[in-house]
Amino acid sequence: MKGLIFVYGMTYGGTLVSLFNPFVGFLIYVAFANLKPEALWFWSVPPGNYSRTIAAAFLLGWLLHGGGSWKLGKAALPIYALLFYWAWMFLGALISPASDRAWFTLEILSKVFLPLLAGFTLINSLERLKQLAWVLVASQGYLALEFNQTYYTSWINPNTWQFGGFDNNGIAITAVTAIGLSFFLGLHADRLWQRGLAFLVALLNAHVVLFSMSRGGMLAMVVAGAVAFVLIPKRPVHFLALVAGVLLVLRLAGPEVREEFFTSFADAENRDASAQSRFDLTRDALDVMLKHPLLGCGMENWVNVAPEYGWPRGKRVHNTWAEIGATLGVPGFVAILMFYGSCCLRLFPLARERTPVDDPWIRGLARAVIASTAGFVVSASAVTLDRLEMPYYIMLIGMGLLRVHSLGLDRKPVGAIREARKPGLIGAPATI
Repeated sequence: MKGLIFVYGMTYGGTLVSLFNPFVGFLIYVAFANLKPEALWFWSVPPGNYSRTIAAAFLLGWLLHGGGSWKLGKAALPIYALLFYWAWMFLGALISPASDRAWFTLEILSKVFLPLLAGFTLINSLERLKQLAWVLVASQGYLALEFNQTYYTSWINPNTWQFGGFDNNGIAITAVTAIGLSFFLGLHADRLWQRGLAFLVALLNAHVVLFSMSRGGMLAMVVAGAVAFVLIPKRPVHFLALVAGVLLVLRLAGPEVREEFFTSFADAENRDASAQSRFDLTRDALDVMLKHPLLGCGMENWVNVAPEYGWPRGKRVHNTWAEIGATLGVPGFVAILMFYGSCCLRLFPLARERTPVDDPWIRGLARAVIASTAGFVVSASAVTLDRLEMPYYIMLIGMGLLRVHSLGLDRKPVGAIREARKPGLIGAPATI
């Protein structure tokens, strides 16, 4: 019943609020994209167009308020890369032999890209970026809590586990992508309870990765942890937080989990068939990209080309980047890598201690995006997950941060500083 009340309240209450404050509607849309209410509370929430309803209201409110601001700042390159990738997918769908699958995928991703771009134009302050980050952490944290409760009360079979259209690998990779964001929010949160909540969400998601038995997810978690180690300030309290997290994860990992993880590093003679097939599939997909460098074999058409390389029809590459290259050619492959890579490269200076920033949250969010994206990029190399929403919203935080910082939207105007310095006003003067 609580799920039904929450969904109806957010949908219809959010629809009304969105007409006056479209960013609120966008946050609700992001929460629904993560929670997938009809799958989460399937016993009480009837099928309905909840996300579509809030999206329509949010986009209408967005248009009524002038369509946001299209001053891109340093976020221009990743935004242009995403727009090119979207347009190239449209071209790919037009000419693909697997047209039904292609248009279906394009429709799903368009429901991510259009709200994401509209939401980007509404990010005009550091405060809104923090709100988006907390919505992602809170919604993914609730999912992780539900998964952990299910695991401890009735067990989860990773071979048959599914949620919201994703198998154990998709669930694990979503969790990995959220861990970096949660960890750095825990380091930079203003209140003690917020820090505790963020660290708890990171731990719950780490356990989800472990009992999912996803090797790609486990490897990605190691990579995200290593990147976090490089990025964190070299102070005892930060080292302590990271070491405590690593020790807790090791404690939660049982012998079966450790054995499954280390099979990822076995040599060719001892590697199991599943792991070896991923190497072979990647090689074959890259061969297709080299043979058809401009347009690939056709969007979503790898499954029909696979038999030419000895694989059964319908077999996926199990490598997101290689399959994108095979089906969309070099332009699509370069565009999606530029989307992720250009944003993280431009965030890296903000993540360094030597770079002066007006607010420590700028540095914290930059580190969170880089660590989370590193985890996703690695994990997506072991499974085909081009429809996963979480990485795109993580990137939205990164692009929003680039925009806010480069345009000076994170700084208080001089007039506001003077007001704060007047006698009788509470608060220390800000610096710019």
